[in-house]
Amino acid sequence: MRRPKGIKTKKAAAKRFKITATGKVLRRHAGIRHLAQTKSPKRRRALGKAAVVDSTDAYRITQSMPFSHRG
Repeated sequence: MRRPKGIKTKKAAAKRFKITATGKVLRRHAGIRHLAQTKSPKRRRALGKAAVVDSTDAYRITQSMPFSHRG
């Protein structure tokens, strides 16, 4: 069966980012996947928390995820 035409979500962006109810874009920190034993526990805890994407990049990400924000 043929898929109807229309806008599609970029799945690569959907897997990497989350858009909050207020419109902020969240991302994960780099540097936690390996060599974690050399990092301090405080640093590891901080890396585990989500970070807000800079506003200059947020616009492109929201355009890649058309169904996850109001607009």
